[in-house]
Amino acid sequence: MRIKSITRWIAAAAIFLAYCFPVAAEGAANKVPGLYTHAQAAALMDVTSGRLLYSSHGDDELRIASLTKIMTAIVAIEHGDFNKPVKVSQKAYGKEGSSIYLKLGEEMTLENMLYGLMLRSGNDAATAIAEHVGGSEEGFVHLMNEKARELGLTHSHFANPSGLDADGHYSSANDMAKLTAYALHNPLFKNIVKTQVKKAPNPNESWDYRWDNKNKMLRLYEGADGVKTGYTKKAFRCLVSSATRNGQQLVAVTLNDGDDWNDHGKMLDYGFKYFPLSQLMEKGESVQGYDLVVANTFKYPFAEGEQERLEKKLVLHSPAKEGRADLSFGLRGEIRMVLDGKLIGTVPVYQKGSLLPEPNARNPVNDTLGPLRPATLAEAMARVFRQMFLQRD
Repeated sequence: MRIKSITRWIAAAAIFLAYCFPVAAEGAANKVPGLYTHAQAAALMDVTSGRLLYSSHGDDELRIASLTKIMTAIVAIEHGDFNKPVKVSQKAYGKEGSSIYLKLGEEMTLENMLYGLMLRSGNDAATAIAEHVGGSEEGFVHLMNEKARELGLTHSHFANPSGLDADGHYSSANDMAKLTAYALHNPLFKNIVKTQVKKAPNPNESWDYRWDNKNKMLRLYEGADGVKTGYTKKAFRCLVSSATRNGQQLVAVTLNDGDDWNDHGKMLDYGFKYFPLSQLMEKGESVQGYDLVVANTFKYPFAEGEQERLEKKLVLHSPAKEGRADLSFGLRGEIRMVLDGKLIGTVPVYQKGSLLPEPNARNPVNDTLGPLRPATLAEAMARVFRQMFLQRD
């Protein structure tokens, strides 16, 4: 009996240590202290760079409740028709769970419905949005899973747009951090999730809708600017929060955390203190020794002692190689940023005097500079026009 007790104690201690000593940012574990939360899984990410600063059981596939609506919102923003009103169907009107109390047959703009979705976690809004954008709830779920595949969210699969418990509906803390960092590069999404109170026209009553944001972090934490709460009886308390200080934005994620408000405060403090964002180069800055300029501002969060180990490697393109058409616009190569043997980002370089392209947001999935999908067709057409007619050597 005594041996069995000792064995059980050792097993329990091993589990405890696994939670107490999670993974810090790769290469920085010996430079920063440990961090403990009450969550079953947690992750912390820098939004600008996409660098994962902290992870505990970050790839575990778990229920995520209404954190699902982060994916619902960004898919709707990228695919939705903002010129057509969203009509509330019988299926949306009768959706169980949290609600913004839409009436059967009611019509509302997609933008206003997105506020109801994110501030009040309306499951009725989620269903109405899905039917409007995807043609059906099933069609929209397909778009959600396609987006997950596009972003490399390998531990995520969606079965509905609301986050109600369902078989085959799950994500991970790391995936939710990646998704949120991506979504926060979209101006409309970013504005919605930081809004504390929103009013919208109500066609059925003499008073307007008023939605107070359920996310208490907006009031509890200095600099908080998002993102989403979640709860079901099987997922328990889930939370994604974001905050910005000194020009740096962080995203914190916890799944199944009974003390999430306090834990998110600790996680965000940890990121700001031990991984401050540093600017390494600025758009238009000259490349020493060459008739070249960099095309993007580059920032990255470094732990103490890391920046000194960074290597910058200039790689020039050969004009004859593969007949590179993009060289006609002034593109001449790229600077590769390498930290401890790992590529953490690239910055294009252009011939001096070239019209530099619009700055691209970093892709939070693979730590490389890459364009995000324009939010509207008009933006996409404008970008094509600029590339065809305005960018000249």
